[in-house]
Parts: sequence; C-alpha cells; structure tokens
Amino acid sequence: MKNYKFCLLLLPFALSSCKKPAKETSTPIEFPTTSYTYLGAYDDQGKPILLEKDVISASLNDNIKATLPEHINITTTHPEFIKDADLVITTKSDVYITFVSERTGFSNSIGYYMYKTGSPPVKPADIQNVNFIFPNASSNDGGTLMSGDKVKLGTFDPGVSIGFVLLNNGWDKVAKVVNKNAPHFCSAKVLNPEDNIQLKPHTILFNYSAENKVMIGFEDTDRSLPECDDDFNDEVIYATFVAK
Repeated sequence: MKNYKFCLLLLPFALSSCKKPAKETSTPIEFPTTSYTYLGAYDDQGKPILLEKDVISASLNDNIKATLPEHINITTTHPEFIKDADLVITTKSDVYITFVSERTGFSNSIGYYMYKTGSPPVKPADIQNVNFIFPNASSNDGGTLMSGDKVKLGTFDPGVSIGFVLLNNGWDKVAKVVNKNAPHFCSAKVLNPEDNIQLKPHTILFNYSAENKVMIGFEDTDRSLPECDDDFNDEVIYATFVAK
C-alpha cells in the first residue's frame, strides 16, 4: 500500500505589498443552491473532534516560511506557483487532509467539493455540496488547531476530483457555526469574484521534494482590494492519499 502526499496552503490577511490600480473591481459570487455540511462533529472552537496526528517537521515549516514570506507578493517571486489546486483521484484511495499552519488575522473555514474528473465546475450551481473539513482553520489566538492535526475525508474512486474552498472569516465565534454567506475563494478560479482574470486565482502549488509533498496555497482576501498582499501563506495543509 503506497502513500502519496500533497500539501495545501492558504494565505494570511495583511498590509498590502502589491501595488494594485484603484480601478480593480470584483463582482460578488453567491452559492444559493449549494448545500453545506460538516465532515464530522467539532468543538466550540470549530476544531474537529475526530483527529489523527501527523508529525510536521521543522524543515517543512522553515521551507514554507522561506518560500512564502509574509507580505511578499507571490506574483513577483514565484508566478509559476499560481495554478488550480484540485486533487485528481486516479486510484481508489483514502484521502486525508493535514493542517500545517496559518498566518492570518481571519478565522477562515476550509471545505471541499467533488466533481467528475474532466468536468470541473464553471458556475456556483455546479457545486452541489461543500463539506467543511476545518470549520475554524485557526491556531494560536484564533483557534485551537495544532500543526499536524489530520482529518480523513473519506474513500474516493477513480474519476473523481476534489476541489477546495476557503470561506473568508467564515467561522462565527458567537453562533459556533460556519457562516455560509462569507466570501468564497475556490481552487477553481472561474468561481472567484475578481473581474480581472489575472487576479482570479486563489491557489498555488509548489513542491517540497525533501518529503515528497506538493504544497497547495490559498489567498484568503479578494485580490482586487489594495489591502490584499498576495503572499499566499494564510493556511497550510497537505493531502495524503492511501491507495486501497
């Protein structure tokens, strides 16, 4: 039985280091027909109850900090990283997501959706369901997730692809639920709100070859806004595939 590892990142909200023209705009995108569910039970901090644990090496954390420094625009340092970050299942596999770190002032929520490989969603109605992995993808002052916290998404057959969605500041600290009306940023750029096509991507991919991991990153702020710094280091997770 083989293990294949990938990694997901999501960026922090911060002061802008990217110079965007004032004319940049966005059009809010709503998901009125999408249903929202939770992968499992969670505590009052939005942390899943049923967690496994991975050991996150110091070298991996150091690599993330060096590759995605705070407030540095990724489009000027590694534009080749910017791409869709959906996972394509080619062998029947158990799929796990491991939380690595977060560097943001928001209490973001992370979920996933599924679609038939080769037929990605092109409009909100194409996403029938979003299943929340981490209702509150926060550590330190914002939440109680720990580096290495790991959740099983389930068992997936070949021909299925998995997309990710980040709900900006989605965790409602009072109601203890995810606010489904929070801004959505998807791994499929066509579903993101920016009007400038060059600003639509919200994910990055890059290799950490020392541990055979592929990092996936999300920017958690509307990229048309001047306060968006485009450093793509808000949240860091990775996916592990265990062939059945």
